[in-house]
Amino acid sequence: MSKKAFVALVTCFNEDETINYEATRAQVRRQVEAGNNIMCAGTNGDFSALTFEEKVSLAEAVVDEVGGRVDVIVNAGMPATFETVKLAREFDRIGVTAIAVITPFFIACTQDGLIRHFSTVADAVQTPIYLYDIPARTQNHIEPDTARKLASHGNIAGIKDSGGAKETLEAYLAVARDMPGFDVYSGPDHLVLWALQNGAAGCISGLGNALPKVLAGILNGVNSGDLAQAERQQDIFTAFRTDLYALGFAPAMVKRALYMQDPSVGASRQPALLPDPAQDAKIAEILERYGLPLYA
Repeated sequence: MSKKAFVALVTCFNEDETINYEATRAQVRRQVEAGNNIMCAGTNGDFSALTFEEKVSLAEAVVDEVGGRVDVIVNAGMPATFETVKLAREFDRIGVTAIAVITPFFIACTQDGLIRHFSTVADAVQTPIYLYDIPARTQNHIEPDTARKLASHGNIAGIKDSGGAKETLEAYLAVARDMPGFDVYSGPDHLVLWALQNGAAGCISGLGNALPKVLAGILNGVNSGDLAQAERQQDIFTAFRTDLYALGFAPAMVKRALYMQDPSVGASRQPALLPDPAQDAKIAEILERYGLPLYA
């Protein structure tokens, strides 16, 4: 089975911080044309700054724009199981391909609590559920043994690992090898090729917003058996990541790098990072170094 790349799509905003749906649709088209699938309302999509109604409207717009050409995953995760279930049911109604559920944030959870949380959401919908682990942002980590227990649920299809540690990714991949029907999607952009070579079903990338064709090139190389191509594209992806992420919070840097190519994506909602002229100059240097055109 071919492995898949998903881009954790940015949410575009107008100057008054309302969602710019037309610009967001344009970003969807850009990714589809490059050959990538879509994840929306994730970390790179400013999901924590969106209202319940906006997340539903955003999912509807993305699914409509995709028109069945590629897969769409939407993140429904919220601190409370109650609201997560409500969102998941809306996404179920809309007809997304799968629903990601980020671990609860602010509320400290036990592993048993996480099992109850994810199982309750998975019981509530027909659409497949993917666990979403990003402990640096939520302070709640899905232990590999917990993932193994949840993998036996009939409607939990896999996990998105955004922990950044190869050791954790290896542990999740071991679960996938033992549990047919449980897929691992890698989040760390420097580990895309390694993860694919070691059993991951695909990746979900934030950096792909800025380099959609490079991301697609890694997957195309793997799927066609052209490892040299995949390695070349991964080297570019890793180097760009190293240079860009050295400047600050990764999702903010990705959004700003994309903004400097296409201002229609807008800034993020406050209190996100404000533009800084010195930082913008460094981002511009990086974009030029990698042959990415700046908006004229």
